[in-house]
Amino acid sequence: MKAIKFFEMSTKELQDKLTELKAELFNLRFKHATNQLTNHMTMVECKRDIARVMTILRQRELGISFEPEKKKSKAKKSSK
Repeated sequence: MKAIKFFEMSTKELQDKLTELKAELFNLRFKHATNQLTNHMTMVECKRDIARVMTILRQRELGISFEPEKKKSKAKKSSK
């Protein structure tokens, strides 16, 4: 996944994604150990995505990067 997609996520979404990626990496390592993994680049991509997410979370902790602002829907108000 591209880093820009991660920057668009909220902190909660990033934490959930990190948990998901770590579980995926565990499964990929297990498949690799049992010779069931056909594409070894998936492990590399998963590790890089984990690093991207952790970097963005750390940047937000330090105040270097900020959580994206939520888009406010412009509701039409009827005046009566």
